Amino acid sequence: MELGLFSLSLAVKDISKSKAFYEALGFAAMPSCGSVEDKWLMMKNGTTMIGLFEGMFEDNIMTFNPSDVRALQASLVEQGIALDVPVKGDSGPGHLIVKDHDGNAIMFDQF
Repeated sequence: MELGLFSLSLAVKDISKSKAFYEALGFAAMPSCGSVEDKWLMMKNGTTMIGLFEGMFEDNIMTFNPSDVRALQASLVEQGIALDVPVKGDSGPGHLIVKDHDGNAIMFDQF
């Protein structure tokens, strides 16, 4: 099962302060991937990616970017894994969310 790129999506209280903190750790905001004004942005340091999201969700989320989220969904359903949020639509970008046994959210986001 190919999961694609991995990033950690962080629920933050103040995106400006969070951005400054992660910049101090060597992360840089990725062009065309959100903004402070949009209240979300993606940051990268080498091959490590994080997303900062203010007011969009309560808990942190592990995020993978598969090339075919619908095929991944079919595989998860076939294995008996419950979907918290199924993919909408039959083609194009989409995402699904599952939770592991401890309640950790995992999003598979095809863009």
